[in-house]
Amino acid sequence: MIKTVFQHAKKHPGLIPQFFFTFLGMTGAALYLIRLAKGPHVTWNKTNNPEPWNKLSPSYQYKFVAINTDYKNLKKEGPDF
Repeated sequence: MIKTVFQHAKKHPGLIPQFFFTFLGMTGAALYLIRLAKGPHVTWNKTNNPEPWNKLSPSYQYKFVAINTDYKNLKKEGPDF
């Protein structure tokens, strides 16, 4: 498949940006899926830690971007389980 892409790029140099941005988009999507798979709400080992979100502190910043929220001043609003 890679060989075919290089052959097309040699014959039609105008396709090089299309190949580049397609590869960039696919790489970005894969990295985003990996990031989501490592989040605090994902459980990969249900026998040792079935609810990993209960171990997070109330000041844990789980959002990628928190513009108006200061997580350091948050108080815990629920009971410990």
